[in-house]
Amino acid sequence: MTIFVNTFLLVYAGLFPIVNPFGSAPLFLGFTESYDEKLRNTLALQIAINSFFLLLGSMLIGSHVLEFFGIGVPTVRIAGGLVVTAFGWKLLNTATVSDGSHAAHQVDEEDPDSFYPLTMPLTVGPGSISVAITIGSQRPASSDVAQFLLVAAAAAASILAIALTIYFCYRFAQRLVSSLGHGGTNVVVRLSAFILLCIGIQILWGGLSELLHLA
Repeated sequence: MTIFVNTFLLVYAGLFPIVNPFGSAPLFLGFTESYDEKLRNTLALQIAINSFFLLLGSMLIGSHVLEFFGIGVPTVRIAGGLVVTAFGWKLLNTATVSDGSHAAHQVDEEDPDSFYPLTMPLTVGPGSISVAITIGSQRPASSDVAQFLLVAAAAAASILAIALTIYFCYRFAQRLVSSLGHGGTNVVVRLSAFILLCIGIQILWGGLSELLHLA
């Protein structure tokens, strides 16, 4: 149970700040402001499902794909740590946070695309995919099938929790933005950025330590 809880918290804490559904909710509202509530709710569900499979696939097989191209796991961790750290620093020092007061992009109301740009890159962008691959590459090597399945189940459950968070934030984006206001939304983004910065440095240090150990 300890392994399940630790893995769940690690994955959720690693992905939540960069996916940042609270910060993306105003943007989602801006993209879909011309849609009625029913269509917006349908899009929120589709985006959550897309995000779940995109993140789960990146975490489970992303590192294996990179290794197929001859990229070592420590290098993946260092690169991923740099990306996460840079993204966190940029987000932490962003001057303003968009309040979603206007549509950033117009799509056909008759046939809206839930994947682009609403799922990717708005919700799950290159940074989120990089984090998922990096966390997936840190799975402990073990011949214990039961432990491996437990870790995989915990990771899937954590990503499911992320997807549910995305759904509820987008589903109630109008209420969320109204209740938090611009100042509250800005606070959430800043705190998430600081946590993300710390996680990025930790991942970077883990990769550097492994390379130095192998040298």
